[in-house]
Amino acid sequence: MKILPFKIPKPKNEALVYQIDREQVFYDQLHQHGEIQISYVEKGAGSLIVGDSINEYKAGDILVIGSFIPHVFRSDTRIKEESLMHTLFFDQDSFGKEFFHLTDLSSTQFFFKKSVFGMRILSRRSKIIPLFNTLSHQNKVEQIASLLLIINQINKSKTTPLSSFVYRKSFTDDEGKRMSKVYDYAMERYRDPITLDEIAEKANMSKNAFCRYFKKRTNKTFFQFLIEIRIENVCKLIIKNPELPIAVIAEQCGFNNIANFNRKFKAFKHCTPTQYRNQF
Repeated sequence: MKILPFKIPKPKNEALVYQIDREQVFYDQLHQHGEIQISYVEKGAGSLIVGDSINEYKAGDILVIGSFIPHVFRSDTRIKEESLMHTLFFDQDSFGKEFFHLTDLSSTQFFFKKSVFGMRILSRRSKIIPLFNTLSHQNKVEQIASLLLIINQINKSKTTPLSSFVYRKSFTDDEGKRMSKVYDYAMERYRDPITLDEIAEKANMSKNAFCRYFKKRTNKTFFQFLIEIRIENVCKLIIKNPELPIAVIAEQCGFNNIANFNRKFKAFKHCTPTQYRNQF
């Protein structure tokens, strides 16, 4: 299944689509689709933008991305090993408008409610991953049964949202490409100072128009988003380089004022950088 920016064509007459992505780099264009996506990352790591939030993903993660949530996987190109992800695409009406509303399946409504903002599965992965591993050997009926079992396990799992805000209108392809340019530029240049003039130019908009456009679609300013990108990269370096001073890491990720960095980090992560390091 080829995924286009902000549009995903479903093969004709298929209610459930199972897809394996085996690439050096996952599809890295910001996109959205009507189908709910449940993905198991078998190999690979990188950054994941979902709605208004930037997250990290790694091997072993199980992620749910709800209907029409803009998202993009940015693989860590420093990892030489190929990335491998198993994904199920479906929607609430895939098997008929009444299917998931049957009394026997009433518990699935909890899953659909939580999927609205996306979620990361924190527990019961040892029960869910084997279900994903059998999908490639199953026929369509068996895959549908596996989907129901996966949803049931997710309902019993501890989860955390991937996003806090979702722009409810469907994006056009042009909007998708514009936001992709903005996200790509921010994620590639986060170490450097970025001015409003240059990011607005990337979006081919005036400064005022860009500020309104970005805030409406993400519920935050561009510079709030940029700070989150920098903090997520700080977190990665804190874990990978336990001996490197936090002040040095902060500077490498674009923070020039350590006091301001400490305030921003605590506001975003609800702990100090040192407390975050001690967790690992």
